[in-house]
Amino acid sequence: MIVDIHGNPFKASTLKTQQTEDNAQVAMLLKQYAEHPTQGLNPAKLASLLKEAEEGNLAAMADLAKDIEDKDGHVTCELGKRRRAVLGFEWRIKPPRNATPEEKRDADMLAEVLEDATWFTDFLFDLTDAMLKGFSANELKWDYIEKQQLITGYTFRDQNIFKTSPTDFNRIVLNDGKDEGEALNPFGWALHIHKSKSGYVHRAGLLSVLSWPFLFKNYSVRDLAEFLEIYGLPVRVGKYPSGATDPEKATLLRAVMAIGHNAGGIIPRGMEIDFQSAANGQADPFESMIRWCELTQSKTILGGTLTTQADGKTSTNALGSVHQDVKEDITLSDLNQLEQTINRDVIYPMYALNGKSYKGNRRLPRFEFDTSTSDEMRDLAYPLRSLVSLGMQIPKAWVHERLNIPVPNENEAVLEVPQEPMPSNTAALNTAIAALNTEYQSQSAQSELDVALNALTNGDMRDEYKATLKPLMDKLNQSEELTAIELAELYPSIDQDQLTELLTRLLFASEIWGMINE
Repeated sequence: MIVDIHGNPFKASTLKTQQTEDNAQVAMLLKQYAEHPTQGLNPAKLASLLKEAEEGNLAAMADLAKDIEDKDGHVTCELGKRRRAVLGFEWRIKPPRNATPEEKRDADMLAEVLEDATWFTDFLFDLTDAMLKGFSANELKWDYIEKQQLITGYTFRDQNIFKTSPTDFNRIVLNDGKDEGEALNPFGWALHIHKSKSGYVHRAGLLSVLSWPFLFKNYSVRDLAEFLEIYGLPVRVGKYPSGATDPEKATLLRAVMAIGHNAGGIIPRGMEIDFQSAANGQADPFESMIRWCELTQSKTILGGTLTTQADGKTSTNALGSVHQDVKEDITLSDLNQLEQTINRDVIYPMYALNGKSYKGNRRLPRFEFDTSTSDEMRDLAYPLRSLVSLGMQIPKAWVHERLNIPVPNENEAVLEVPQEPMPSNTAALNTAIAALNTEYQSQSAQSELDVALNALTNGDMRDEYKATLKPLMDKLNQSEELTAIELAELYPSIDQDQLTELLTRLLFASEIWGMINE
């Protein structure tokens, strides 16, 4: 019997239709328009909405979150940055450790299915809706293709058709009008619960934190709009004589209210309108409150403010780099949580139904994002080189896994360092050193050393050898550093290891030269 990742039995008939369409009560909820709880929102109403979510009514939480996204451009912008950050990463499907050939073939099969899935990128983005609302439920579509049961798409389901189980606040069920609700079908859903905070589902998302700055900012935006409406306009005061009737007073009031915009009007004889000084004031208090709310929202979503807003005072490059590092840490956490959901609700069902090597839920292929960077490769390459040169035994498999570089298959072409021919000057230097070394080793007695000395001083040594060695010997007598610089200028195309070897040979030749010329 095939079971889901939690051990619940699976029935193939559930793949033929979508669960929300089979339940009339749930299907009716899909046709309802969302409420807009932010209309007339105040602290008491917001606290009531959050309390309803805590009691299992996730519809109130979902509608509040949608209103915040629609009305608060700053929240939408910051959430968009965080949600779209996960879409830029490459991914792969790895077989289990010490995989058999069958397990490797199954992992390759699953990777091929997802690589060809045109819906998968949108699916990743819709899963991230859970960052704000706590969870994202996507109903999977299945089809039997080429003797395989494959996921061919999905339908994003609004959070307001769900609720939490009264016996388990972490278990999400369909709201079918009954107290217990309807459990989600195995293999039928990709349910992503995104833990921005610890706790039950209703407070796992960022909504409970972002809703309060949204409320306070709304007050300040409204007050700022009212201030701008009256700022700079003179105060009009209408005066009516004693004994004026109510219709006459109403006429004067209409004239006072209209004269500011129309710049003209009429009033009965005996009445007058005085213009007082224009309204004075500053918008700074309202803007300060709005700025505080938006900075709080940025810190809640991205972990910092300098990747979004700079105040011109404390916005240094170093501090901005720290904030960027914090943002990257948040992105890595988001990726890890997405991997768990995809492995549980997408990879495992297709593997269980189609994998030739499937024997249970212990050895499973794994979906992983590639989070390695070129900087990481650079930082690891040089220490590895030094450690290997010291004799440390480092497995190649560990390096491949750490850098996310696949192990080449048999007979597969691999990159190689091109073997560049040694420059002619370098060859001449090596030949001169070898000749001097051979000549020194052939002299075993003082008389023979004298002969070698005469050969060097009388020009018996080949001129091109002396022409190559003499300038370098003079530099070497002054400084080894100067010689290294001279070698680097003479032979710019050689790498550091070759340059070091040449300098070592030259030092050796210098010692021989000195022995011969003593």
